Amino acid sequence: MTASPPAPPSTTPATASTEPSTEPSSGTFRVLRSGGPRPPVLRLRSWSLRFSPRGLGAGFAITVVGLAVGLVALSTGEFTVPIPDILAALFGDGPPVAELIVNRLRAPRVVTGLLVGAAFGLSGAIFQSLTRNPLGSPDFIGFTAGASTGGIAAVILGGSAWQIAGASLAGCVVCAIVVYGLAFRRGVQGHRLILVGVGVGALLVSADWYMLTRADINDAATAGAWITGSLGGRGWEHAIPVAYALAVLLPACAWLSRPLRMMELGDDAARAVGLRVEPVRAAAIVTGVLLCGVATAAAGPVAFVALASPQLARRISRSPGVTLPLSALTGATLLVGADLAAQRLFAPVQLPVGIMTAAIGGLYLVFLLRRERR
Repeated sequence: MTASPPAPPSTTPATASTEPSTEPSSGTFRVLRSGGPRPPVLRLRSWSLRFSPRGLGAGFAITVVGLAVGLVALSTGEFTVPIPDILAALFGDGPPVAELIVNRLRAPRVVTGLLVGAAFGLSGAIFQSLTRNPLGSPDFIGFTAGASTGGIAAVILGGSAWQIAGASLAGCVVCAIVVYGLAFRRGVQGHRLILVGVGVGALLVSADWYMLTRADINDAATAGAWITGSLGGRGWEHAIPVAYALAVLLPACAWLSRPLRMMELGDDAARAVGLRVEPVRAAAIVTGVLLCGVATAAAGPVAFVALASPQLARRISRSPGVTLPLSALTGATLLVGADLAAQRLFAPVQLPVGIMTAAIGGLYLVFLLRRERR
């Protein structure tokens, strides 16, 4: 009895797998493309990141525009500073006059605007994703109104800048607790959260105007200027706390990004894949409230940045849902651009940035409502 010869190797060409490999890589990123229109995936051991080429391009373009607007803001004004002197001053090797103007006067304002705009953009993206509604932003839900009430109370009581910022953050947190408690009924639905927030915000606005009418005229003028929202007079003492807060809250936003995208399909679909909806929603609300409160404490309740930034980012990238990184970049660029326009368009008069963002946001809201009507 003889052994049969081994089978010859198959000449049929191997077909590429349509599923990403689950083998852990040896410490290097690999780009795996699957069949169909699914975006590429980056894998590193147990971590994976799905990205869209158009989204990456949109993020790069928005970043370039934001940096360009920031350089223009650093360069122009009553004293024009050339771009080479700006770069030299930022690295500590510029002329003394340029270092004074750039590092002490203009750079803190620009950096504060970038950080505050990013915080507002992230906050708006979180709440619009939670409510699955383009109007689901801190401006409409009432959290900004709570921050305004706390700040006005601190101004009238003669508080310092740090006390005003702390009262603003506390007012935002207390308002969020009240809204969440009133909207909770076997869970929190998006439309209920918006309706309760609108009602609570209206009550807080009434309380704001009552305090302004009963306050001393000087305190009322100071509080009125604060609630408009402004980046004037901002220094590094305003920018650094926002930077620390973003350093803590950005990892939380990264962790919430995927669950929020799953919850956009509906609570039932999210529960079907094993997602604990209410803890994720509570964590998202806490993160969004802290972002809104920190931004309001630094620059005042700047209107419409949290509303417009996520929707603009979504239209630029043509994303099917709200994206947190693009919303942050759009918010930073939008706020710095609006502040530059408020300083230069009506020179020598400098308007608060809140007036410019309110005008831009009002026009965008009309456009959004007209589009939804169609």
